[in-house]
Amino acid sequence: MPAELSFSLKQARRLALAAQGFSGRQPPAQVKAAQVNRLIERLGVLQIDSVNAVVRSHYLPLFSRLGNYSPLLLEQAAWSQGRRRTLFEYWGHEASLLPMALYPLMRWRMQRASEGQGIYQQMARFGREQQATIRRVLAIVEQQGALGAGSLSTREERAGPWWDWSDEKHALEWLFAAGWVTVAGRRGFERLYDLPERVIPAAILQQAPLSEASAQRGLIVHAATALGVATEKDLRDYFRLEPAQSRGRLAELVEDGQLQVCQVQGWKQPAYCLPEPSVPRKVVASALLSPFDSLIWERSRTERLFDFRYRLEIYTPQDKRVYGYYVLPFLHNERIAARVDLRAERANGRLAVHAVHEEEPGLDEAGMLALALNLRQMADWLGLAQVQINCQRHSAARLRVAMLAMEVAR
Repeated sequence: MPAELSFSLKQARRLALAAQGFSGRQPPAQVKAAQVNRLIERLGVLQIDSVNAVVRSHYLPLFSRLGNYSPLLLEQAAWSQGRRRTLFEYWGHEASLLPMALYPLMRWRMQRASEGQGIYQQMARFGREQQATIRRVLAIVEQQGALGAGSLSTREERAGPWWDWSDEKHALEWLFAAGWVTVAGRRGFERLYDLPERVIPAAILQQAPLSEASAQRGLIVHAATALGVATEKDLRDYFRLEPAQSRGRLAELVEDGQLQVCQVQGWKQPAYCLPEPSVPRKVVASALLSPFDSLIWERSRTERLFDFRYRLEIYTPQDKRVYGYYVLPFLHNERIAARVDLRAERANGRLAVHAVHEEEPGLDEAGMLALALNLRQMADWLGLAQVQINCQRHSAARLRVAMLAMEVAR
């Protein structure tokens, strides 16, 4: 089907930024729970990651868009009991927090997992061969309520990859993937598992089951809404659908008029957007981005949209790193204009800037001031008194000047 719409690359960036919640409006003076929930509903998913070099990754996308908010608002939405709980944990993009309204759209994935599909082969084999262990662990959860894997283990836990888990940990993860248990809360970063009927609202659990096709169409529409304009691969990646699932559902959505085919300047593949998209005239925003932010997590899309090649170098040997250990891209207006290697040194009360790298053509004075302000705001949000610049690059010297100017202006 020929494309009916055509966007310049600049227009595509603006569509994407607006869809991702970068509206250009001033952050609210006080962020409330309703604003947190609206933003997460817009994004559809927050990826969870264990790395805590600055702060755990699921907290950062909200800060990037809302500014100084209380992390307690996210924790209440994700793990509190009662009406304040609006999120659930499941395999969305990766391990993710998702709006409760998406729970019915994930039931097909849970069913497939219970049949050994769409999960790691070793986990699927465990599900086939260890049903006695799975039933025993499920019975303990039924009797005792929210439990962590450590309280169930019959052997000493060892640090290592996931296949070093105890049988009980394997069983809990299988039950979680299959939807037989869900995450009731967390103790530190450890998941606490309980039965869905004790965690998920009855009105959600009692909804009539959706067909796989209907649920997959719903997920693709959510992805299209969150991305603004996207290729089939971009849409598929957002909720980790398989190619055959994504292509079939996309064709149905286009035929039904829920999505529209379009073309983006320089993109080899056709793109898709919601009908009658409204392209902002400009986007004025600046933000430090989590490496797992949904604006940039699909790296090929990030290159197409922003001409920005990004790879997280945590697992790269130190002598082979190009930019640093935990590098946050810096969005300034409609460009990803710099990279900053950051660490929250909580014991010393400081946010440490280990490297600053500007992207061509660099940051102008206003852009460098915006970066300085974002670093100061992040330090304040994290409860850190000092921003310490350890980098000796020319960009860091410019940042020091900007930090001084900003502090004087404050």
